[in-house]
Amino acid sequence: MLAAMPDSAPSPLSAGGPALRDGGDACPGTLRLHRADDGALARVRVPGGVLSADRAEALLAAAGRFGDGELHLTSRGNVQLRGLGAECGGGLAELLAGAGLLPSAAHERARNIVASPLAGLDGSPALGERLAELDALVCASAAAASLSGRFLFALDDGRGDVDALGADVTLIADGDAFLLRTGPGDEVFRIPAAEGPRAALRAAEAFLRAARGSGAWRVKDLPDPVRSELVRAVGATAGPAEHRPRPRTAKAPEPGTHGPGDTVETTPGSGAAPETTPGSTDAPETTPGPGYAPETTPGSTDALPDAHRHANPHGPAHTAAPDHPPPDPPASAAALAVDVPLGRLTPDQWRLLTATARRYGGELRLTPWRGIVVPGPFTGAEAADALGALAAAGLITSPDSPWTGVGACIGRPGCAKSLADVRAEAGAALGPAGRLPVYWSGCERRCGHPHGEWIDVVATPDGHRISYVRGERRDPPATVRDDPAALAAAVAAARARAL
Repeated sequence: MLAAMPDSAPSPLSAGGPALRDGGDACPGTLRLHRADDGALARVRVPGGVLSADRAEALLAAAGRFGDGELHLTSRGNVQLRGLGAECGGGLAELLAGAGLLPSAAHERARNIVASPLAGLDGSPALGERLAELDALVCASAAAASLSGRFLFALDDGRGDVDALGADVTLIADGDAFLLRTGPGDEVFRIPAAEGPRAALRAAEAFLRAARGSGAWRVKDLPDPVRSELVRAVGATAGPAEHRPRPRTAKAPEPGTHGPGDTVETTPGSGAAPETTPGSTDAPETTPGPGYAPETTPGSTDALPDAHRHANPHGPAHTAAPDHPPPDPPASAAALAVDVPLGRLTPDQWRLLTATARRYGGELRLTPWRGIVVPGPFTGAEAADALGALAAAGLITSPDSPWTGVGACIGRPGCAKSLADVRAEAGAALGPAGRLPVYWSGCERRCGHPHGEWIDVVATPDGHRISYVRGERRDPPATVRDDPAALAAAVAAARARAL
């Protein structure tokens, strides 16, 4: 039987402080579910976000057979299934295991690995072989089965996109080597590329030894002296130390076409963003991603295309026409990228994405920004046709959508702790895309909140509190009472703030 899980621990950003090991690992999986008001929730780990077309079809089958049929993307490139019934028993696990999505029951919540979604597609180094090796090593390690569902590995192709997600162990491609980062510090260690996955596993196992008795779920939760000693111990078995600050913000793959001719920044400090927990779609987000945004008054949806006019993305009008005529197609493309409003995919949208993948590159890559990369190759005409179909299905195919950078937890009615239907509120407050991403939370837990630089909107008993977050720092909040127009204007002003 699948076990129903207790409520999760507070977000580190909440008044509860860092999440420590005081009540068991509350992160959901596929063998241990999270109770929600709309049914049970399962989180399926997808290392690196990489899904074959066959595995994508298996996930859709699981959502339809056991849940509400929809698939929710998370801020770690995983998939959540909602509305699961108690009768699903072991059927869900059996289906997923048969598709290769549950290679080790003991490690199902430890397989948290994010990877640069455009790796190997736009002139950047490919990471697929190292990703598969790291996943296999984690599943083969008896110690790694004790890692919390919160612990995170990252494989960065050098552009800095997932280096900024705040992972516990990060491998950064750098020529014929990897740079190994443990925790949030700026010190990295150079190691041969072939040794990268094993070095990452050793760092995770060293963390488990260091965390004994501390109550820490993640490297950042360790007391400062213990964390410093952990980094020193990891470095003792690695190569020379280098100073490389973690990027402050991340740039998600821009919706549209991508290819080898694209410019890939690989200098220290470029790019990066988000992270997760239950009740939400695991969510981050730190950077933009979505279609057409004509001039509008913040909070008004009158001038928006039909695809974006409806305040509640749960409604049937969430699928609609393309945002605007596509630009002239490129001669060819190595990949397409789309964003998904609030990370929620209907069965028809998932089928279309899977069919597109099967026709071209054979796989989907789920991003930590609630988007999807579809590897090709595509001719220019094929790319234009595919993007047109995806846009018509309600997905975001150009970077100027009002949904760009907008995220939210599940809110009401799916979560009993939420004080508001924050997804509907986020839709009602849509305006021109802002410089900063915004994340709406129904309570102080902030499930699925991003990392890096973002605007935090939290529902309170008498309105909403808005604050500007930069890593672990936040500005004093502004409070907006129950006034939708004033709330939309305040959020738009916060998102537009200059550097």
